[in-house]
Amino acid sequence: MLEFAATRELVGVALRITGKCIIPDQRSNADSAAGLIVRPQHRLAQQAATARPGIHVGSLADNHRRILRIFNSGLRHDVAGSERACEKGEGLLWDGHFALYMALYMNNAKTPDLALYIHWPFCISKCPYCDFNSHVRDSVDTKQWQTAMLADMAYEAALLPGRRLDSIFFGGGTPSLMPPALVAALIEAAAEHWGFAPDIEITLEANPSSVEAARFADLAGAGVNRVSLGLQSLDDAALEFLGRAHDVAEGLAALETAQSVFDRISFDLIYALPEQTEANWRAELERALSFGTDHLSLYQLTIEEGTRFASDVRKGVFKPADDDSGADLYALTQEMTNAFGLPAYEISNHAKPGHESRHNLTYWRYGDYVGIGPGAHGRRLNQATQRHTKPENFLSGVARNGHGIREEETLGQTEQVAEALLMGLRLAEGIDLAALEKRFGVAQNEMIDTKAVSHLESLAYLERNSNRLTILPKGMPLLDAILPEIIALAAA
Repeated sequence: MLEFAATRELVGVALRITGKCIIPDQRSNADSAAGLIVRPQHRLAQQAATARPGIHVGSLADNHRRILRIFNSGLRHDVAGSERACEKGEGLLWDGHFALYMALYMNNAKTPDLALYIHWPFCISKCPYCDFNSHVRDSVDTKQWQTAMLADMAYEAALLPGRRLDSIFFGGGTPSLMPPALVAALIEAAAEHWGFAPDIEITLEANPSSVEAARFADLAGAGVNRVSLGLQSLDDAALEFLGRAHDVAEGLAALETAQSVFDRISFDLIYALPEQTEANWRAELERALSFGTDHLSLYQLTIEEGTRFASDVRKGVFKPADDDSGADLYALTQEMTNAFGLPAYEISNHAKPGHESRHNLTYWRYGDYVGIGPGAHGRRLNQATQRHTKPENFLSGVARNGHGIREEETLGQTEQVAEALLMGLRLAEGIDLAALEKRFGVAQNEMIDTKAVSHLESLAYLERNSNRLTILPKGMPLLDAILPEIIALAAA
């Protein structure tokens, strides 16, 4: 049973929060709390709490699921019903958890929202192209991992009080291997620590296997409202080459299950494979678009050091697609996705307008985000953080220090500006240079090389329109070459 008492300033009204109901400390000021349900019902709330002090009504999980439903419906609720519930001591809308959410919700304009990244490092097997922090283990002690992840989250929450979460992203590894109860526990802890935006986006990456698809309904019940499926290809031979455990039929069955459970779905495809032709990719992408998802992540195969594919290329096992072929396939991708109404909002990510990944936009717009779990990166309080990558080292670090941080680096002003430019210019919307100038106090002509910008603008690779700098479609395939030319600041 959770019992607490806290004082929060909420629209100028001090409220004493108990485990049951919101009670105005100053009754004379209660009616000035515009927008709060407290105003007409504070007397009943006080009576209910006084009559039943410390009464336990429902589990913590139940309370948070109620709150999530309320916020996901846009804070539309039955005031009379909440009054009756509070009068009975049920605490549906008057309990302390809801009060904390309301406190954060009403004060959300004071500080920008946060994003939370949770890394689950375990996989059934290691894909030959993958350089992510993923590990294969015979067994995983779920209870031990829950304790460690919750402690790691609590450490970050203590550093960032009064913030609100706009998104949570479970990445990996293979987060769909997590027990749904663990996912629920992490979501509920995040809600306790920070509170949620009314329409919070909670994404979980999933492998499209039949075993993991069977968990989708339970994951949705835990609070996940968006899933990102690693289909990777719609060709069985390509899936075998990529080392994937599923075939096309199993992947599409998982997609169908996901579409029956989640409102928002994305899936990944990898293209520019060895010997892949334009005709083959056109047919595959046309089929992918026909499934009607609101988001696609379309990545060209890159050979990363430390992967099996890097070793295979050195040994001559296969030859990667050349740059010209990659450029042609990229142009075809843009043509087809634009025609279908899924334009690229970032170099590799496509969405119907309004269905972009809010979590990833936080990265690209250089917002603050917390990263917990093995290998997770974060950026908050002008610092970049990285957790221990090896799972066992992460557990030891949490046990020893109360967190899993391996590195914590203070970012200088010029370094932050350079990073913001590097990230933001990946977006179709580009960068608002005036906003960066205001945020970091660095003049626009010190951020960018104006001569290089003018030259590349004359070649139609980019556009500078007043304070906004945007990479044009012609320049996006050359982004890695363009960025060092136009960014005048060097990362310190």
